[in-house]
Amino acid sequence: MKPSVKYAVIYRHRTEYPVIVMCDFFAVSRSGYYSFVSRLGRPVKDAELIEKISQQQRKCFETYGYRRMWQWLKNNEGIYRNPKTILRIMKKYDLLSKIRRHRKWQQMGRQVHKYANLLNRQFHAQRPNSKWVTDISYIQTKQGVVYLSMIRDLYDNSIVAYKTGTRQTVNLVLDTIRLAMKQEKKKIAAELQLHSDQGFQYTSQAYFNLTKQYGITPSMSRRGNPYDNAMAENFFSIRKTECIYRHKPATFSEANEMIDRYIHFYNHERIQLKTGEPPLTQRLSS
Repeated sequence: MKPSVKYAVIYRHRTEYPVIVMCDFFAVSRSGYYSFVSRLGRPVKDAELIEKISQQQRKCFETYGYRRMWQWLKNNEGIYRNPKTILRIMKKYDLLSKIRRHRKWQQMGRQVHKYANLLNRQFHAQRPNSKWVTDISYIQTKQGVVYLSMIRDLYDNSIVAYKTGTRQTVNLVLDTIRLAMKQEKKKIAAELQLHSDQGFQYTSQAYFNLTKQYGITPSMSRRGNPYDNAMAENFFSIRKTECIYRHKPATFSEANEMIDRYIHFYNHERIQLKTGEPPLTQRLSS
């Protein structure tokens, strides 16, 4: 079937189904469709804006809500429109992101060391590498489970370091800390606090020894209280909703590639509503 025929079918049913869905179904571009409509002498209202939003959603893995998209349009395209207009367009053309899911707190294994809750939900840091939070999450694939250990800096919410593995071990956590210290060793604050939950990896003797070796001060959530480590939970919630839940990987390799791609996007491109910039932009400009 020729593209022009497909465009005609889409145009005929435009009031019944979203144009974006029909374009995907017929494997034609939306820009091509809008060009076809304009040649009919019937200009599409906001066609250029729709296409910019659509392109950015593809680039950001379809994760932007209307507020973040409004910020991106203003900052990067010089387009100043009412946020409600952006919301209307994104709703009409099925360009909104998905709703996040929540992650349940879970404890495993035997505890050896416990630490005071020094962070105490003070989730703001005055300088980089002074307050870190860490946790482990998992990604289900057809080959099995991939575990993701990460460290997040509360100064700018960037991911400092991460490691993946097919087993949830103490070494996975230790390797994440080693990588973070290697990458940031010249920039570490005099007093670095590392906050975790009460998972067995963080209460282990090996974790105690490594944090002592690096001069890191451990902090730990109270038992059964995920809100004490909300900033680590928050990142995993974002990542799962914006990446894993919507594009479930089949293999370990595919899961690792998705994680690498998403964390790079998160650190360098994904706009934070609070600052209007990606996490590492704040650090580079400070």
